[in-house]
Amino acid sequence: MDVETMGPVDYLVIEFPGNRMTGEGIPLLLDLVERGVIRVLDLAFLRRDADGTISALKIEDLDAEGAAEFAVFEGASSGLLGDDELREAADVIEPGNAAGIIVYENTWAAPLAMAWRRGGAQMVASGRIPVQALLAAAEAAA
Repeated sequence: MDVETMGPVDYLVIEFPGNRMTGEGIPLLLDLVERGVIRVLDLAFLRRDADGTISALKIEDLDAEGAAEFAVFEGASSGLLGDDELREAADVIEPGNAAGIIVYENTWAAPLAMAWRRGGAQMVASGRIPVQALLAAAEAAA
C-alpha cells in the first residue's frame, strides 16, 4: 500500500440479527468496487452465539451463494484489521447475531486527498452522522 496515493480509509461493522445475512447488499458492494469508488482492504465475519461465544467465520463458512459472491475478497487483508479490532467489533455484537467488518479505501477521494497532502494539509478529524440523527434533525425542523 502506498499511503501517499490513497484516499481516506473507513471501516464499518454491520450487525445481522439472528445471523441472517441475506446477501442483498453484496451486488451493491461489488458494484462500488468494480466502479472504483472503493477498494476493500479487509473483510471479516464474526458470529456471537447465544452464550456469548465469539467465532470468526470464513468466507467458505457462509452459505453457498454468499461464499460465491464474496470469493472475490478471499484473502483480502491489509493488516489493518487485527485481533484487537476483531475483539472490539465482537464487543458490539448482540448474542445470537453475526457481523461483517469491512475496511475500505475511498478511492474516489484519492486525487483530492493527494492534492491536499501536497499542499501540506492533513486530516485532523473525521466522523459520520448516523441516520437516526439525520431523522431526528429532520423531525425537529418540521
